[in-house]
Amino acid sequence: MPVPDSEQKKKAVAFRAMHAGPEALLLVNVWDLASARIIEEAGFPAIATTSAGIAFAHGFPDGQKISPDRMFAKIAQIAGSVKVPVTADVEAGYGETPERAFQTARNIIFGGAVGMNFEDATGNPERPLADLTLQLERIHAIRAAAANFDVALVLNARTDVYLLQVGEESGRYDETVKRLRAYCNAGADCVFAPGLRDPETIGRLVVDLDCPVNILVGPGSPSISELSALGVKRISLGSGPMRAAMGFLGRLAEEVKRIGTYKLLEGAPSHARMNQLMDGSRKTRTEN
Repeated sequence: MPVPDSEQKKKAVAFRAMHAGPEALLLVNVWDLASARIIEEAGFPAIATTSAGIAFAHGFPDGQKISPDRMFAKIAQIAGSVKVPVTADVEAGYGETPERAFQTARNIIFGGAVGMNFEDATGNPERPLADLTLQLERIHAIRAAAANFDVALVLNARTDVYLLQVGEESGRYDETVKRLRAYCNAGADCVFAPGLRDPETIGRLVVDLDCPVNILVGPGSPSISELSALGVKRISLGSGPMRAAMGFLGRLAEEVKRIGTYKLLEGAPSHARMNQLMDGSRKTRTEN
């Protein structure tokens, strides 16, 4: 496993600075080497992985069903295949203890990533969110790992209060603010509240938190410009791009099967273009 080098450390500093610009950082999440190189080629300054997309591509449902080793290996391959900074979605860290959070942070740092998404969902319907005190201990452990390996890891701490619709609707905003404020104070660089789409609530959250806010977008969400105007500093698409690609494949299959044509293939990258993107001369960290 490659030791973090000066180039990776520079990427971490650059990625951190992207959260402080006048406009929101837009992240189109990827799930494999090919999607990562396509997004890099499109001119995005950084790349985020989607844990759900990686899991789906390996034949697993979302929710920490894929083995950590498979997830870490794919993150390392993606990080090693592009020149821009990569931030890794590692769900809830693949273990409940601070020690496991430390190890997860270590694995993604040594895999070449410079950012980390870390959520508080448990997967247990009876206890959907992690104990707050324990979650703060795990955030401290992640920060300790980053300090130990001298990489300014950008930690994006997520709460799933809105996404999982935890508790009474009237109390969700206050619970979200309580958790995200605590995560920020514990060392998170950015905080994430997927499931929020109402512009007024998003704007209020930005004002109430002294920390960059990440919003997950999809159909029905405010536009990029609207979110930037509200003060949102980071916008991500989650597993949406991967699911959109699968939806496109389904539509193509229906066209071929039912109509007997293949117009949907128009606009696809050429064989030569894909060969160029996958050129073996662009070695990954894991191959070096």
